[in-house]
Amino acid sequence: MITQKMKYALKALLTLADEAAMPAPEALTIEEIAKRSGAPKRFLEHILLEIRNAGIIASTRGRSGGYQLIKAPETVSISELLRMIDGPIAPLPCLSRRAYQRCEDCTDEDTCRIRKVFADVFWGYLVLIESLTLRDVQRSVDVQGAVLGK
Repeated sequence: MITQKMKYALKALLTLADEAAMPAPEALTIEEIAKRSGAPKRFLEHILLEIRNAGIIASTRGRSGGYQLIKAPETVSISELLRMIDGPIAPLPCLSRRAYQRCEDCTDEDTCRIRKVFADVFWGYLVLIESLTLRDVQRSVDVQGAVLGK
């Protein structure tokens, strides 16, 4: 399950990706991103800072300033975004590749039935989620006929 913070991050990035696809894209203010995406401005400030620090968007100060997507949507990994915003995505700490921790109550990972069941489900999920990009999310919305940010 993704958090509300991650949903706001995706909404903001989709808004910026849609703007970047325009013939004459402009930097968008937080207010404009909030208006187009439906995400609350007070949450966006912190989220956009995190995304900017990751090098996905850039910000410009001043009268015509705002935020712009600087990476191509097809290069923005949804799994990396999930990890950045929400932290490890594994359902159990012993299944995480990047934040592995042995479960405190586990005596033998090799025979742990709980680990085995969740591992099977998680690896299938991981293969799918690691293949997704921001462009894939844009396309899924385009296929449904919705127009974001308009």
